[in-house]
Amino acid sequence: MKYVEAGGARMSAVGLGTWQFGSREWGYGSAYARGEAVKIVHRALDLGVSLIDTAEIYAFGESERIVGEAIEGRRDSVFLATKLFPIGLPVQVASKARASARRLGVDRIDLYQQHWPSPMFPPGATMPRMRKLVEKGLVSHVGVSNHSLVQWQAAEKALGGPVLSNQVQFSLLKRAPERDLLPWATGNGRIVIAYSPLAQGLLSGKYQNTSPRNFRRLNPAFTAGSRARLQPLIAALGEIAALHGATPAQVALAWLIRKP
Repeated sequence: MKYVEAGGARMSAVGLGTWQFGSREWGYGSAYARGEAVKIVHRALDLGVSLIDTAEIYAFGESERIVGEAIEGRRDSVFLATKLFPIGLPVQVASKARASARRLGVDRIDLYQQHWPSPMFPPGATMPRMRKLVEKGLVSHVGVSNHSLVQWQAAEKALGGPVLSNQVQFSLLKRAPERDLLPWATGNGRIVIAYSPLAQGLLSGKYQNTSPRNFRRLNPAFTAGSRARLQPLIAALGEIAALHGATPAQVALAWLIRKP
C-alpha cells in the first residue's frame, strides 16, 4: 500500500468512503449495513487501507456508528476522518464534533472536515472553533470538502494554520481539481482527497449495459445516453486492464494514485 504524508499526518493513498453505510437510498438493505459494511472495513484494514472517511450526515449518524463498531480494537490502524455538516450555528461546532466522536467510539478525530462551504456564515465564524478543537486535543487535523481554491485559502486564513485537505469529486470524468486545487496542494504540502473516484461505479463498467435501480438512477450520468457517450472511455479502460491483468476500476484508481 502506498501512503501519503503531509503536515504530520500519514494515511493510505487509497481510502474507504462510507457514504452508503446505513443509508436506505442505495438499496443495499439492512443486512449490508450491519453485516457486510463491517466486513468491508475489516478487509480494507487487512489490505493496508488506513484512511476511513465518514460524515455526521451520512445516514444521519448511522454511518459513523457502523464505522465505530468496525474499528473497535483496531483504532491504531485507522486514520479516521469525518465531516461537520455546516447547517446550524457556528457555536454548535464543538457539540457536533463531540457527538461524532461518541458515535465513532473514539476520543480523537484524526481529520475533521467542513463538509461544504456554509451557506450562512463566512469561514471566520467556523474555523476558529475548529482550531479550538485542535487545541483541546479532540481533533488532530482540520480539513474541508467541496471547497474551491479561494474558499480553501479563506478557510486556512480564518483557521490561522494549515487546513490539511480538501475532499472533492475527482476522477477521469471529473478533472477540474487538476486546474488549481492539485497544483496548490502539491506546492504547499496539502492534500486533495478524491471522492467518487470511480464516478459512483461508472468507470468500473458495471453499469455500461445495465440501468441502476438505486440512488444512482437520479444521477444524469447514468442515463442511457450518458452511458453510451462513455463507451469509448470504458472500452479503453478495459483494454488497458486486460494488458495488465487488472480491472477497469483498478486502472481508474491507478490513474488517480499516480497524481502527486
